[in-house]
Amino acid sequence: MTAHKIIHFCAKTMAFFGGGALCAVITAVCISVAGREAADLANSGFLGGGGDWFLDQGLGPILGDFELVEAGTAFAIFAFLPITQLSGAHARVDVFTARFSDKAQRWIDAFWAIVMLLVMLLITSRLFAGLQDKHRYGDTTYLIQFPIWWAYVACFGAAIVACCVSAYCAALQLIGKPTNAE
Repeated sequence: MTAHKIIHFCAKTMAFFGGGALCAVITAVCISVAGREAADLANSGFLGGGGDWFLDQGLGPILGDFELVEAGTAFAIFAFLPITQLSGAHARVDVFTARFSDKAQRWIDAFWAIVMLLVMLLITSRLFAGLQDKHRYGDTTYLIQFPIWWAYVACFGAAIVACCVSAYCAALQLIGKPTNAE
């Protein structure tokens, strides 16, 4: 398998996992909101004695839903970075550079690919430092006591893939080859 195929596979795999995390977060929010509304309905007395039974069964929002949303969304963002970089789908403002020659535009693209790599390396290094701190001190979330370092591990893994893809894209930009060709 060539480096090109490996990079594309890793970027697509991360996007798949990011999409799964995002779907799980959306599902958790929907269930939690529905549970909160159902619990309010049960507490209002509208359901009579049945409302108390539902509440006794645990009807209500998901405990710590916002903690799960925070961790899942952070991972999804990092998981989508590799495919975004590989496909060149980051936001662009090329009002002024659209009139430049193709060669000048390629150099601008190469410059920004290198900047992206440097930024990803910085973010990844800070994620690793944060991961070490959260693990060392045993930090957990407030409600469900979820070890925070677990979320850092997931984000760090996705950031590593984003660094590899960014390095690959920067190298291709420097030699003048497209990054999004299958």
